[in-house]
Amino acid sequence: MVGDILIVDDERDIRSLIGMTLQDEGYSTHEAANARDARDMLAAQPPSLAILDIWMRDSDMDGLELLAWVKGIYPDLPVVMISGHGTIETAVQAIREGAYDFIEKPFKEDRLLLMVERALQANRLARENAELRARAPEESEPEIIGQSNAIKALHTAIARIAPTASRVLINGPNGSGKELAARLIHHKSERRDARFVVANCARLAPEKVDAELFGSESLQSNRRIVGLFEQAHKGTLYFDEICDLPLETQGKIVRAITEQRFRRVGGNVQVEVDVRVISASSRDLADKIRQGALREDLYYRLGVVPLMMSPLADRRDDIPRLAKYFAKTVSRRLGMSPLRFSDEVLAAMQGYEWPGNVRQLLNTVENMLIMMPADDDSPVGLSALPAEIQKISQAGINSDMEGFWALPLRGAREEFERAYMAAQLKRFGGNVSRMAVFVGMERSALHRKLKLLGVDGEV
Repeated sequence: MVGDILIVDDERDIRSLIGMTLQDEGYSTHEAANARDARDMLAAQPPSLAILDIWMRDSDMDGLELLAWVKGIYPDLPVVMISGHGTIETAVQAIREGAYDFIEKPFKEDRLLLMVERALQANRLARENAELRARAPEESEPEIIGQSNAIKALHTAIARIAPTASRVLINGPNGSGKELAARLIHHKSERRDARFVVANCARLAPEKVDAELFGSESLQSNRRIVGLFEQAHKGTLYFDEICDLPLETQGKIVRAITEQRFRRVGGNVQVEVDVRVISASSRDLADKIRQGALREDLYYRLGVVPLMMSPLADRRDDIPRLAKYFAKTVSRRLGMSPLRFSDEVLAAMQGYEWPGNVRQLLNTVENMLIMMPADDDSPVGLSALPAEIQKISQAGINSDMEGFWALPLRGAREEFERAYMAAQLKRFGGNVSRMAVFVGMERSALHRKLKLLGVDGEV
């Protein structure tokens, strides 16, 4: 993604020459003749890079003073300094103040372009490294694991949604992977080189939520705090649990996402941004609107494209694949031997309801890996599962056995087959073909058996 560049120089010819050179390479440029104009432009919309002249006539700041001002507000913004009266001391001072590099006038176009390219690349790499360090290793490359119909449909929808600029509203239970889906949309979009910024609405302090989202500024101290909207400029802003925002703030977001501009808290300048918004919630949003907890106009602006995340219990076919994937990634992260599951463990996992969804499965696998004896490389058995899964499995077996003792052999066998077939059908999510392969029966014979036992084959 080619960036936009602010050129600050008191000589019109120099500004024009630099601007045309950069535009020929696909960059968009903005020009300012003095520090005051430059500050207004920077306040309204921070660029990807700034080129500052050190000596400027009719300006209330020279280039070094403006550099200090820029770094006080946007410490990560790359800045290249230029001057026709440069000295080694001046260059050293500029770099100490945070400039990426220094170039003397007159300069060759190739040298200017190379420096701009390197400055942007260095800034991008620094940002990516910081984001990667903040994430868990397995999340550095967004990946949604599974081959169920629900996951296939999700991948198809994301492939269509990602290239567009449309706002997306993701709904689904806690732990179902809503943020992962949002990251995948961002990763497959043209904004992938810019930031993916998370706004955890439940954790934003009510008295500071506006400042955190839109930033704040103080005219007295000339200091600004960059909010999440500005941090996501050219990228994606993800709202987690959008219903938890105060109603007054929701109204401001309606305008901000529609007009792509806003004012910082305490500021007068309109800040312009280019942000794609993806929102998520585990709540019944229609019910939240009726309760007055969610503005209806915000709901319709956020939900241009709705996306549903299925609970893990509705895609049991994916559980073995997910468990093995988590075992591999977690063991690599913890520096431990890989974890292998017995067939009995995978079957028990498929029979469990997983109220915490994929997040709970990940935590379960990590717990099993940590508690596994270091010198035991055999597949883990049922005893390694958390107590709640063992209790449910054992309770089902015991309750069935209590009824079997009062039945003759033929009746007990029929009841066992009915319970067994119902459990396997549930395990395979109603997929009779896959169940037939597992139980060792022809599909047509299995259908007849299910009908004879009174087990619903469409579960």
